[in-house]
Amino acid sequence: MSKLLEGKTAIVLGVWNKWSIAYAIAQAFAREGARLLLTYQNDRVRPSVEELGRELGATSFYPCEVQQPSDIEQMGNSLQAAGHRLDVVVHSLAAAKHEDLNQPFLNTSREGFQLALDVSAYSFVAISRILAPLMTNGGSIMTLTYLGSTRVVTNYNIMGIAKAALEAEVKYLASELGPKKIRVNAISAGAIKTISARGVKDLSKMLEISAQRAPLRRNTDPAEVADAAVFLGSDLGRGVTGNVLYVDAGFHVMGL
Repeated sequence: MSKLLEGKTAIVLGVWNKWSIAYAIAQAFAREGARLLLTYQNDRVRPSVEELGRELGATSFYPCEVQQPSDIEQMGNSLQAAGHRLDVVVHSLAAAKHEDLNQPFLNTSREGFQLALDVSAYSFVAISRILAPLMTNGGSIMTLTYLGSTRVVTNYNIMGIAKAALEAEVKYLASELGPKKIRVNAISAGAIKTISARGVKDLSKMLEISAQRAPLRRNTDPAEVADAAVFLGSDLGRGVTGNVLYVDAGFHVMGL
């Protein structure tokens, strides 16, 4: 049986533990035959990322702290020097100050606002600008978002604003990169109990409500998000760009 990503090279930004969505995506990409490249934020997390990557069969690892423009540029230079032609880019990065997720949105600090928008949204533009030139045969760039971008989700706060910006970027980048046969999409995953998500106050309550109200009456499995990423990265998704693909057991369609 043929593998959907065989012959393609994919780089995944955001893998740092086995419970992350990025890890699930990297795992699915490896299963489908992709040549897998990973990034790590700094030397502190490098050993754990490399250990996870070796288990998945990743061939190369690149430092990339997205708040440092020089890191992003150097990553691009290193990929080019190594002769890598990219087919798939996965941006699974977000950050916010803990206090900004545990107080009214009205009290968000300027510093906290800038941090969330920089890491969670602007980095997608910066990464796309550097890596798109390496996608010489076209390809797929994708990011991860959440329903809090378009609806008020209690305690999601500044992250909802950052994800709204991110989704707008998807549309603009899809328009600009389309002539180069590069597709740009976002996957809106349902609430998942990742280590990062635990920073959101009352996450357990969010998961409980989602499971009760979603049409499928359950929460989202990271593997489902990963399979959607495989679809978008493969030739099966060749006509899909500028979209937000919901993988949330149908929760986004529900009203009162």
